[in-house]
Amino acid sequence: MLTTIFPGSQLGMYSYAVSVSSDTLGSMRACSKGQPVGAQITAALDLIERRDIVRRIWQGDHTVWKSNPEGIVDKLGWLNLPSQLAGSFHDLETFAKEIRKTRYKHIVLLGMGGSSVGADALCSILAPSTTSHPELIILDSVVPSSVASVAKAIDPSRTIFLVSSKSGTTIETNALYRYFRRLVDQSGGTGRNFVAITDAGTPLEALAEKEDFLRSFLNPSNVGGRYSVLSYFGLVVAAVLGIDLSSLLLSAEEMIARCGPDTPLAENPGVSLGAALAGFTMSGHNKLTILTSPKLTSFARWAEQLIAESTGKDGVGILPVVGEPVLDSSAYGDDRVFIYLRLAEDDNGFLDKAMAHLQDAGHRIISIDLQNNEDLAGEFYRWELATAIAGSILGLNPFDQPNVEMAKRATNQMLSQHNSDELIELSSIGSIDDLLNAVQPNQYFAIMAYVQHDVRFEQLVTNLRRRVMQRHKVATTFGYGPRYLHSTGQLHKGGPPTGLFLQIVMSHDDEIEIPGRSYTFGTLVDAQAEGDFRALKNMGRKIVRIGLEELIAQ
Repeated sequence: MLTTIFPGSQLGMYSYAVSVSSDTLGSMRACSKGQPVGAQITAALDLIERRDIVRRIWQGDHTVWKSNPEGIVDKLGWLNLPSQLAGSFHDLETFAKEIRKTRYKHIVLLGMGGSSVGADALCSILAPSTTSHPELIILDSVVPSSVASVAKAIDPSRTIFLVSSKSGTTIETNALYRYFRRLVDQSGGTGRNFVAITDAGTPLEALAEKEDFLRSFLNPSNVGGRYSVLSYFGLVVAAVLGIDLSSLLLSAEEMIARCGPDTPLAENPGVSLGAALAGFTMSGHNKLTILTSPKLTSFARWAEQLIAESTGKDGVGILPVVGEPVLDSSAYGDDRVFIYLRLAEDDNGFLDKAMAHLQDAGHRIISIDLQNNEDLAGEFYRWELATAIAGSILGLNPFDQPNVEMAKRATNQMLSQHNSDELIELSSIGSIDDLLNAVQPNQYFAIMAYVQHDVRFEQLVTNLRRRVMQRHKVATTFGYGPRYLHSTGQLHKGGPPTGLFLQIVMSHDDEIEIPGRSYTFGTLVDAQAEGDFRALKNMGRKIVRIGLEELIAQ
């Protein structure tokens, strides 16, 4: 199948055309009725060619991004990750069969950011619908009610816990392990209920050996968290849920071949997407609104972290917008780019019509077509390479996260000064009206909620986003805390200073002790909320805080 990407020669939109021939890798095309942004994308492609960026990336040349190799040369393992781990597939499948044959009823993944979001995308999209494997629960929250709800849903002694942390020091993951380890011990289980997924030489690896974990899967250390979906962080749980690892490998390797240094740029899927992301951003259209077929929703959440944390720094950034209500074209500002990831075998009627209306109204559209779910691993790889290429064009190091530590330091400072007999008071500061009265064109409205994951609450958030979009024409984002701290939190602080931030907090009726710590889960999550509030405030960002009850009352 020959699909045109950026079909400017036919429609007069761009000064060039790129094509890709593939039935299995997903086709891509971009449209921008009446919008003269093609020059910037052409410039991005020219820069990729002149600087020989693709070949140099494959050679491990750090100067593609920065002159200092620190934090770059040791983060390029994702380029050939499938082949690195192919030899371990038999071991993974043997381990998975042993787990499925046991009496375990649940798998609980304890992990934050890149340690969980990729696994969620893989498993929610590809896991076969069968009862032959344990039920998966992903816990990436330390809100007490969220922790309690998981504890109530499982029999700890009949649960396998995947303790997932690249550094082995993630504060949330360590707290969750301590809590569930006590529950397991009290219910007659042992350390054999736990599996570690981490890098070699981390405190988590040492803990797993000391406390007799069932297994430790040691990930290649040259793969950063947000580029790790095709590593053990994604593959361990995928194998246990019965996902065909060989099909994943084949999809990834086909895309790798297409994205390699010997592929002409005009036929390179990663180059096409990377040039589009950078070109649109350089032309002032940096609100990347990601829409997907219903079955691919979790892919958008994975892409959100990849793009936000990779590009949101040095005052630059591509803002991924995920989960927004789809509205009439008049609700969107001129700073938008829409990317539509379409799965051919899904129910796409509503989104097909919506995208056609947006294109007719002159909005910029990038469409990527997947023929079936088996394209997924290749699509992960395409976006990883595209993001790395976009980072090079924008002058960024896509593998670091310099501003993430700001909120961590503020949180740790509060916890170190905290008196165990006192609560952290999170009073309301300002109002939603205070934020909305300050809205300017090309800004964005970010909702950060330190509350339990809840469908009814999410409907409140959707209604708020709809009102803001219709009234102010600005992009809106939403993230649960502390999960977003490992994702969009980097962009909030390091990206363009155009965000307006609404923090939502809740009181905790039931405090849950963290064994071995002087603070509870409620204290931890409140310290994280306050730490991020202070970090954003110190960066000069406009932020207000309200309680959940106040939002419900509005």
